[in-house]
Amino acid sequence: MTAAQFSIDIMRAAADAARDKLASNVVAVDVSERLGITDAFLIASADNERQVNAIVDGIEESLAEKYDLHPTRREGRGEGRWVLLDYQDVVVHVQHDEDRVFYALDRLWSDCPLIDVSESTTTPASVEEKPAVL
Repeated sequence: MTAAQFSIDIMRAAADAARDKLASNVVAVDVSERLGITDAFLIASADNERQVNAIVDGIEESLAEKYDLHPTRREGRGEGRWVLLDYQDVVVHVQHDEDRVFYALDRLWSDCPLIDVSESTTTPASVEEKPAVL
């Protein structure tokens, strides 16, 4: 079993939003084989608390706009060190650089396959593209 295509699309949109807010080291991990509660993790980091919160805001706004998705659970927002956004099929972790090194989620899930979340230029299947006006 691998992550569902919709989960992969969400991951790519979230990764794009994170990069738009200058997140570093954006990685998506397919944990569907190891966990029954979610398909994938997106892990991103920033070098200060304000940037962590800006990345989180960007991801929430993007997924709400593109997919009408809102996290069912959000943790860590007040501290701005490690914010978790739970979208059920996808869990987003935005961590301060120091916390990312300390908790090492990348190492913890290193036996799981990565999902390609390189720069996306595709439009989500649920959004119709408007014709270009010349």
